[in-house]
Amino acid sequence: MILRLFAAGLVPVALLLAQPSPSIGSVAGKITLEATGNPLHHASVLLLPLGRVVESDDDGLYRFPDVPVGRYTLVASVNGLSGDRLPVTVTAGATAKADLVLRISPLRQEITVTASGRPETTLEAFSSVTSMDTLDLAPKAAASLGDVLDGQPGVAKRSFGPGTGRPVLRGFDGDRVLIMQDGVRTGSLSSQSGDHGEPLDPQSLERVEIVRGPATLLYGSNAIGGVVNMITGHHEAQNAGHEGLHGYLSAIGGTNNGLHGGSAGLDYGVGRWVFRMGSGGQRTSDYRTPVDRILNSAARTYSGQGGLARYGERSWFNFSYNTQRGTYQVPNAEPEEEHDHEGEEHEHEGEEHEEEGHGHESVRLPFTRQGVRLAGGFRNLNRPIEGIQYSYNYTDWRHNEVAGGEIENQFFNKQSDYRVVFEQRRSGRLSGSFGGWGLRRDYKAIGAEAITPPVIQNALAAFAVETLTISDRVRMQFGGRLENNRFRPDGLQSRSFTGASGSVGVNASIWDGGVFVANYNHSYRAPAIEELYANGPHLGNLTFEIGSANLRRERGDGLDLSLRHTTNRLKAELNYFYYRMRDFVFLAPTGEREDGLPVIDGRVQAGLHRNVWLNLGFDTVNAELTGLGTPLPRIPPVRGRVGFDLRAGRWSLLPEVVMSNQQNRIFTTETETAGFAVFNLRGAYTLTTQHTIHLFGVNFFNAGNRLYRNHLSFIKDVAPEIGRGVSFSYSVRFF
Repeated sequence: MILRLFAAGLVPVALLLAQPSPSIGSVAGKITLEATGNPLHHASVLLLPLGRVVESDDDGLYRFPDVPVGRYTLVASVNGLSGDRLPVTVTAGATAKADLVLRISPLRQEITVTASGRPETTLEAFSSVTSMDTLDLAPKAAASLGDVLDGQPGVAKRSFGPGTGRPVLRGFDGDRVLIMQDGVRTGSLSSQSGDHGEPLDPQSLERVEIVRGPATLLYGSNAIGGVVNMITGHHEAQNAGHEGLHGYLSAIGGTNNGLHGGSAGLDYGVGRWVFRMGSGGQRTSDYRTPVDRILNSAARTYSGQGGLARYGERSWFNFSYNTQRGTYQVPNAEPEEEHDHEGEEHEHEGEEHEEEGHGHESVRLPFTRQGVRLAGGFRNLNRPIEGIQYSYNYTDWRHNEVAGGEIENQFFNKQSDYRVVFEQRRSGRLSGSFGGWGLRRDYKAIGAEAITPPVIQNALAAFAVETLTISDRVRMQFGGRLENNRFRPDGLQSRSFTGASGSVGVNASIWDGGVFVANYNHSYRAPAIEELYANGPHLGNLTFEIGSANLRRERGDGLDLSLRHTTNRLKAELNYFYYRMRDFVFLAPTGEREDGLPVIDGRVQAGLHRNVWLNLGFDTVNAELTGLGTPLPRIPPVRGRVGFDLRAGRWSLLPEVVMSNQQNRIFTTETETAGFAVFNLRGAYTLTTQHTIHLFGVNFFNAGNRLYRNHLSFIKDVAPEIGRGVSFSYSVRFF
């Protein structure tokens, strides 16, 4: 049915292709580096609200041809450098001149492609988005995605140890938060169990985008709580062609947990072709808390990738292959004084390890992931369908659970997903995109934790998102998605779920640099495999799980309000989110309830002086079963962050205090978590030239050696968070 609807939708599109284009002009200018006045080549220039991107040439020049007449905004950036927003007006048959200057600044223009499927700034986005670029990611010393993002507004960390951290968005976890890399699903199993990780090398990423709130229209029912998109140099940028050598090199090391690692990547462009390769990894040993060493908490991950791309005048494609392997472990938190480990290094080089005299078996989870991707499209078609993007991705993920030298469990997940998006040319006040998506997943578990049978999952969807520009200050966005998920387990009842998601929102500029956004969302989620078919002990969630093949689809209605302000000296954002869900499924003696989830999060960056900046952040989540008033399990406590960014030339110093309130609103099977305050201190030296940016960093974390626990950790009662330590990092990007 979905395919017939999608095919029927292409008929009027084909008729639209014959319509004449509106009056057009162009935009051109030059990009320079403020520190030297030199031109910057390969800087990305974004034209809003069209979402078109071009790169500057060797002389710093850029040009947007065939731009419909109207008023626009220009934003430029490259490798952590950004500049001011620049308004520009395009008239018929003329070229609007606009030069931009880039610099290092605490207030950088955050760009996102995840929120709407096309480039835009987080100020213009209808969703609440945080974007972390290379300067934010370079000092991050972690081997899991949850540890990298922990503490961002509305983001907490679920974990079963250092290698298993996974982001929790506004209290949503597991199958309700979609993790992607370069816009496609990673194929891991981290959504299914607390002891399954989402490994990564943060220094190999160009940026990470966090969409808080429902993103089901574009990405499916697994995004009912939000999306995290890890973007590498191999992402499907349509204008990423270049001549010569680009790349990056990074290294990191630290105390407390024996951190060490590095990454490197090269892009070589010749003509219309770009060849890419890269590799990297990180390793840690067992970490120390203020009182104990947490045994069996080491983690390591290695990755490699390669590919080639071709960028023509109106078409492009990008082929890539990536592989990742590593090991993370389930900690054993016996007090250190019970063991004779003084001075012993716990690297755990992958060998089976057993503590003598204590009957203690370490649990390791070695994993491998391989992926192949083909993405491409057509652009600047000068017709009602302005562009077409397509992608196909195949991922083969597998990991073992090893205890006492024996493989106890094996997990396999082979996944293919494909997507095509048609971008409409702006016609008067209306623009948007529509498309289709499909997925096939072959999941199998073998061993003691094979609590579900082998399952084949197939999914199909059709979607559309439209934006109506009501005036220069007011835009409206609306859209819908129809999705079908089918589960075919061995020997059990097959299920099929079809549901619709929809949203409508308003983005209004209420003062210069100030925006108010209001969204209503209706979302649908099909139950996960474990929720349908589980039957047995699941140590990763510390539960005995019994699923139900009779579960209904999960539905939710949400209201999202956001107030944002961005100028050269102040960036502030306040978000309120209320979500009410029906047929909510969670791990409890009963399965189907209603859930209410009000959330407030916000952040402030303010320039108190040209060399002194104030950074504030906070979030709070209140989630409970309506009618009963019972809190849901593993909900983040109230948290806050106060810090300063002190700058002098190329130097910066960032002291901060991270605070968490006591969490005493708990589910019946949980224990309370005490409040805490942790002091961190970061320092950095940044050197920019016409072709490079160097970043030297030092991070002194938990300087007071405070003993504290993460309420979202499955093993918080036996494994507190890491104690005092320091890490050092160096990163260079050349372009």
